[in-house]
Amino acid sequence: MFGIRFRAIAAAALLGAVATVAGVSTTQHRAGADPILVNWASVLPGLTDGYDPGSSNVCVAGKVQCIDAVVREMQRRAEPLVDTCSHQALFALTYLRVTETYAWSARQPGYYDDPGWTNHAVAVFAKYYLNAFDAWTADSSSTAVPKAWRIAFDAARDGKVSAAGNFFLGLNAHINHDLGLAMEAAGLTGPDGRSEKPNFDQINELLNSVTLPLIAELSARLDQSMDDSSLPLSLDATATGEVLWGWREQAWRNAELLASSTPLTRDVIIAQIDANSVTQATTYATTMAYPPGSTGAADRNAFCAAHHDDPAPEAYPFGFPTD
Repeated sequence: MFGIRFRAIAAAALLGAVATVAGVSTTQHRAGADPILVNWASVLPGLTDGYDPGSSNVCVAGKVQCIDAVVREMQRRAEPLVDTCSHQALFALTYLRVTETYAWSARQPGYYDDPGWTNHAVAVFAKYYLNAFDAWTADSSSTAVPKAWRIAFDAARDGKVSAAGNFFLGLNAHINHDLGLAMEAAGLTGPDGRSEKPNFDQINELLNSVTLPLIAELSARLDQSMDDSSLPLSLDATATGEVLWGWREQAWRNAELLASSTPLTRDVIIAQIDANSVTQATTYATTMAYPPGSTGAADRNAFCAAHHDDPAPEAYPFGFPTD
């Protein structure tokens, strides 16, 4: 029942999803590693949302070392989720792998026209997920957790929805709720006044390159039903990815609306963003729930318990992951 939906959504999620995610040093990079090792906790207090290339804070200044610090934070959260077969692991591992690939891309000359802005925007965007995750972990009823995230986290904790449901709930919260807010906060133009939209869109090429190895890893380690469709993966990705591309584009438009808003209209726009993300989350939590009497959750847990330590079967653009 869930097979095609699992793989289609997983593939599409990579195609359209984590748009401006953060990254990590790769095996290839470590051969000539940067000498600076930055601790996320040391830069977070000074991580203001605005981009300033001259800042002493490596994240505000858009230095790639900030991205390395972000990914270490993602690893710190994702690894125990994978080890315990938490249903939150699907989104956490996905985000981690995309961030690792982003770090690789950020170190490729010419990949982005303005890598400093992209690095900064990536860090700001990641902060929304990390803050929501930490707030929910400390108190699942906290008002500091956006409603769309609370629905996603609660569904994962309770084992109520399919793998695709966990996947889509996380993506909905991070794109439909967080992305527009994060991009407006990071700034939509660079220091020279040019729009950063081309850099925002360039991430699409990156995400496309991650799709196949990610689905292979999720299927091999967490839930084999992620890759049980009879359709070619490219067709699944094309069909479902269109939805998520639309989400990303709408998030940028929301950021533009926020950037040009008045105090009065800003509150209205934010309320609309929140309401849309909650509506979507409620829909996915309902339509992608395991049916009564289903053994889907138990089968998933048993498979993960036996395979979560297995290596990734395919290389990513940065190589094979070591975590």
